[in-house]
Amino acid sequence: MCLTCGCGTDDVRLSLPEPHEHASTHAHDHDHVQDHVQDHVQDHVQDHVQDHRHDHEHGSETLLLEERLLAKNDRYAEEVRAVLASRGITAVNLMSSPGAGKTTLLERTIPGLGTDRAIYVVEGDQETSFDADRITRAGARAVQVNTGSGCHLDADMVGRSLRALDPEPGSLLVVENVGNLVCPALFDIGEHARVVIISVTEGDDKPLKYPTMFASADLVVVNKTDLLPYVDFDLPRLRDQARRLNRDVTVLPLSARTGEHIGDWYAWLESLLVEGRPDGAVVGP
Repeated sequence: MCLTCGCGTDDVRLSLPEPHEHASTHAHDHDHVQDHVQDHVQDHVQDHVQDHRHDHEHGSETLLLEERLLAKNDRYAEEVRAVLASRGITAVNLMSSPGAGKTTLLERTIPGLGTDRAIYVVEGDQETSFDADRITRAGARAVQVNTGSGCHLDADMVGRSLRALDPEPGSLLVVENVGNLVCPALFDIGEHARVVIISVTEGDDKPLKYPTMFASADLVVVNKTDLLPYVDFDLPRLRDQARRLNRDVTVLPLSARTGEHIGDWYAWLESLLVEGRPDGAVVGP
């Protein structure tokens, strides 16, 4: 059990894509990742066994174990970041509640960005490969991570997924996290930027209800704007709440279904790919 959020961590399964080969100058990096992954899986299991002996100890002991868990994740995240940097890969952590439209946005983005840059996707769900199948049909290489009872992805899972995907240098890696507005915000996975998607059907009060998620975001995508005439949603109110938590956050309203303002999303991604960071501007009305 993860001591930070209480979710299970020992039933994670990766649905690996078919083996592939391509010309590459990063064979050494690939072997390096593989060695790290093997070592980390062993360490992860051993440390959890040791930590779980103290599950029912006093609060101070539990807090210490939580700190150790997050510290271990941070070490994995730094190693993921180093591998990404060595290959010039830009990674985006895509987070939202279930049903906000993460996969639909990716389905439109994969062909929409064109063929100049390869896109790879790590799909996180508790069960099924539905979303990875959708991403593959859209034209991107994907790996499905099923977390069982787990409610978030962590850096170790992303590191293992990198080994499976073996993305080419200069590509874009999108990690579609498990649908959850709480726990994914706590775990650094080595990403360059964090994107939070909120749909207009969820209400405009989510930033103050889930402050950690929105405070850590580089971009807030307000999806399903085609439904604004039919729901009670105040876009300026949501923007104000988000910027109270993070004054530099970008707020971008769009409709992944109709394509309204989708060009602004592409432009934000392109600026991230070129500069290695979001531009910090507020887009939209």
